[in-house]
Amino acid sequence: MSTQKLWYDKPATSWSEGFPVGNGRLAAIVYGGAEQEVWNITESTYWSGKREPITSLSSGKDDLARLRQHFFDGDYEGGERLASQLLEPSKANFGTNLPVCDVILKFKASGQDVVRELNLENAITKTTYQIEGSKVHRELFASHADGLIVCRLWSEFPDGISFNIHLEGKTDLFESWNEPQGEGRISFKGQALEKLHSDGECGVRCQGSMHVETQAGFISGDSGSIEVTNAKEAIIYFAIDTDYGVTGDDWMRVGNKRNLLAKAKGYEYLKLDHISDYNSLYNRVSLELGTSELTLLPTDERIRNLSQGKGEDPTLFALFFQYGRYLTLCGAREDSPLPLHLQGIWNDDQACRMGWTCDYHIDINTQMNYYPTETTHLSESHQPLIRYIEQLAESGKAAAQDFYGSDGWVAHTVSNVWGFTAPAWQNSWGLNVTGGLWLAMQLRDHYEFTLSEQFLSQTAYPILKESALFFLDYMVVHPKNGWLVTGPSISPENTFHANGTQKHHYLSMGTTLDQVLVSDLFEFVLEAAEKFGVDEQLQADLRKAIAFLPPLQIGQKGQLQEWLEDYVEAQPEHRHLSHLHSLFPAYRITPQHTPELSEAARVTLESRKSTNNHEDVEFTVAAFAGCYSRLHDAESAYEQISHLVGNLCFDNLMTFSKPGIGGAESPIYVADGNFGGTAAIADMLLQSHAGELHLLPALPSSWSSGQYQGLRARGALEIDVIWSEGQLDEVSVRTLATGNTTLRYGEQNLPFSYEAGRSYRLDSELRIQ
Repeated sequence: MSTQKLWYDKPATSWSEGFPVGNGRLAAIVYGGAEQEVWNITESTYWSGKREPITSLSSGKDDLARLRQHFFDGDYEGGERLASQLLEPSKANFGTNLPVCDVILKFKASGQDVVRELNLENAITKTTYQIEGSKVHRELFASHADGLIVCRLWSEFPDGISFNIHLEGKTDLFESWNEPQGEGRISFKGQALEKLHSDGECGVRCQGSMHVETQAGFISGDSGSIEVTNAKEAIIYFAIDTDYGVTGDDWMRVGNKRNLLAKAKGYEYLKLDHISDYNSLYNRVSLELGTSELTLLPTDERIRNLSQGKGEDPTLFALFFQYGRYLTLCGAREDSPLPLHLQGIWNDDQACRMGWTCDYHIDINTQMNYYPTETTHLSESHQPLIRYIEQLAESGKAAAQDFYGSDGWVAHTVSNVWGFTAPAWQNSWGLNVTGGLWLAMQLRDHYEFTLSEQFLSQTAYPILKESALFFLDYMVVHPKNGWLVTGPSISPENTFHANGTQKHHYLSMGTTLDQVLVSDLFEFVLEAAEKFGVDEQLQADLRKAIAFLPPLQIGQKGQLQEWLEDYVEAQPEHRHLSHLHSLFPAYRITPQHTPELSEAARVTLESRKSTNNHEDVEFTVAAFAGCYSRLHDAESAYEQISHLVGNLCFDNLMTFSKPGIGGAESPIYVADGNFGGTAAIADMLLQSHAGELHLLPALPSSWSSGQYQGLRARGALEIDVIWSEGQLDEVSVRTLATGNTTLRYGEQNLPFSYEAGRSYRLDSELRIQ
């Protein structure tokens, strides 16, 4: 029995029990049983809203100086009041991603003994059940190779397949109809319209088709539905396209064309090409963390057992890890038009119907979606995000000028597919001046893992250089201490007490997150400019600025300070850990190089975790796990991962945010927990930063024996490791570049030089064999 699959011995009655599939643009959650199956269809570009100019009420530098003076004088209330007047644009037609429709199959005969599975090794869902002693089968996949969703239904009885299929739109403007040229064809069209995040009159249009063909039996259709009766086999083809980013009307015919090509190709070849395309990426990494008899149980039972502490199940963690890689491949392929959003590529129709929006939150959530991309050997999946960052950098030039009178580019807390980079419509959470920079630092990660000089010179450096130009122009010397600081800005999305009062404040000068991001930016841009021998004046400006940036500070309680001043936390239970960014996922703080700061980070973690009413949120728990991993605290990291998988996952292993966060009334799927948890597991097994390649840095006792193949490390390295009884046995290192690092395992610490195109095998003492 494969350990790389989710399986259940009962129907899925809701979205949160369904299987996610996707091809990088088109996706579905598939749920149901013997009587009915629903495909909740989503498409990454199906957004309400439109591109429009955002009006600023700020005159630029003069207003900014006037605003900053309030904070320098300790007048937080006055500063926040003025910031609301100058730096809070209206929401207008910001928009949101919306689900497209439900494909609903209703079956004529009821069945028993339903078994459902999602096989991660081939990205195919299967459902089987019994009708009068005969087995009925369904299998479905979303093909990236051919751009559509395909489903095959067959029965052991020669005439055992009978069903009705129709579409139900998820927005007001949606219609479907039977095509006159074929009884097995339905066409549809719609528009992504809603009135909470836009005016209800603007949004992306979609058009597509669904084709059904059968072997034997009868097929008919009217009133927007198709009826299949007494067939031996049926195949359903579903394809769609939108007018996002295109001109003309050719896009209207793409969906139908894909279906026709797929039918001509045939199901078996579609399946073979799908598996080949998917396996070329998924099979790069394998992970074993041990064995357990619990592997034989249905996935929902295993999740409950973990939650209740009933036995060790190391294969569940390996499954969760590979599930994160699977979700990445479903939602972000090299040619995907857009990166992963708040819900990856799916949409439970909840976040988009409330104040959150199903958008690009760029104050942790979108960043965390990409934490595991490089380490887990899916570098190509970074490309949609890289293209998106390029667009933000271009549209963010207007925001830099209009709101701050500054050069370069800036983006804040949230963004969309229309180029929104302005401060959001409420300063308490929306004035995060380093949101765009935080996202753009993924470019540094992509470079450090690939060492592509072409990428550095043509993409990363130009974008990050323009960000550096913004902060050089925007930042100001603090009159109290002479440091060069950002602000006013927030520490996402936290508040503090100042001046001895109990009033909650959110804006200040020089938050820790801002400062560490700017420090990392300036140092990386300076290093790149020196490497290429360009921009000498910029180099000089950066060297001067770096010398005046604030250091990381330790507060009176021994914690890592979240703000420039050692304010009293108004919400010590807060879900965000942004000021620990330098510990995880960045690496300015490490136990071996900055032990005092590492201990301060630990104090912060323990303080947050022990606080009453601690906000128990999926991305927070993933961040806790990553931070403990960086502190080499294996058991604490394992405890957090266990909590994430056991208590913050739906039955389908997709992570959720609990009710109460941001006004949510029920659990809402949020993708970052899956991706952040996957990244944390990888980090517990391999770290590559601060000039070191650290093997098994946070290996918990529950994973005492295991192995992995294909994890990636900074320096363009690919690593395999085998361990047993908690001790390293063997290491293999494959190199794509020439370089030097330090190999670290436990107390062993050895220099390691390598040449491109080589493979090195090392023993438990790190000796080359």
